[in-house]
Amino acid sequence: MLHLRAIAALAVLAAGPAVAQSQLSIATGGTGGVYYPMGGGLAEVINNHVEGVSATAEVTGASVENMGLIATGDADLAIALADTVQQAYAGTGRFEGQQLPMVRAIGSLYANMVQIVTTADSGIESIDDLAGKRVSVGAPGSGTEVNAQTLLEANGMVFEDFDAQRLNFNETADALANGDIDAGFWSVGAPTSSILNLATTQDIRMVPLTDEQVAAAQEADPTFTSLSLPGGTYEGVDEEITTIGVPNVLVVSSEMDEDMVYQVTRAMYENIAELRAVHPAAEETTVDFTMSATPVPLHPGAIRYFEETGAEIPDDLRE
Repeated sequence: MLHLRAIAALAVLAAGPAVAQSQLSIATGGTGGVYYPMGGGLAEVINNHVEGVSATAEVTGASVENMGLIATGDADLAIALADTVQQAYAGTGRFEGQQLPMVRAIGSLYANMVQIVTTADSGIESIDDLAGKRVSVGAPGSGTEVNAQTLLEANGMVFEDFDAQRLNFNETADALANGDIDAGFWSVGAPTSSILNLATTQDIRMVPLTDEQVAAAQEADPTFTSLSLPGGTYEGVDEEITTIGVPNVLVVSSEMDEDMVYQVTRAMYENIAELRAVHPAAEETTVDFTMSATPVPLHPGAIRYFEETGAEIPDDLRE
């Protein structure tokens, strides 16, 4: 379906600038994460507020795949982690030798928050206490696994220091509930359903990071940002928890029509309450967050909207 939509979109563009693109595909992630509901909410905002446009959220393999879909034209918009977006734009890391210079941003939506969960009686109060324990570090190749590895290595610990298990979010929650592991990493928007559900049946504790641990992680990966999980986000976790996260960016191709990007950007920010009603992670979707957290240049259509709002746009976000 994505490929057919891309062909249709290219045919429309080839017909000339006077013909508006009528269909937009939004590459998201799996149905169990935050990308898919956020993408679905954005599609509804576009459908309701951009005249003559029909948008659809598509299930995908998330960040890395989504960048390829933008490059090939098989998706019009996509959500991806900032570190993946930066690597694709620069041709580094997982995109070594496959630079995607056409990548542009509409804005930053929210941050994947590194959430380290244990049971209240585990005795684990810091990441140093993970040594020798059974720890889920996320599904193989996931953003959670990458973030956990970077955080721990920046602070003098490696996966070999404990019994590392590579489980997805639901598997990690089940393993904690069953006593099969001692702690687990999540890198996802908060709150997330698997931890919410776990907290209703188990007394849980969130492992905080110190300011020094946050600084070490940011030195290792500048796309990390310091975040606080508000107290009360999860049942039984009443205190604010200091942690880190990686922003999630809404991206498009530089080839996308400027007026279309302008209309989408304006619709999203001017009707953000509708997106927040779909998922609370969109509470972070602000113009200020975009200006401070976006790793690649903004599309000219997005810049046009932000200039109208009077936003101060950093030089590095302009082409």
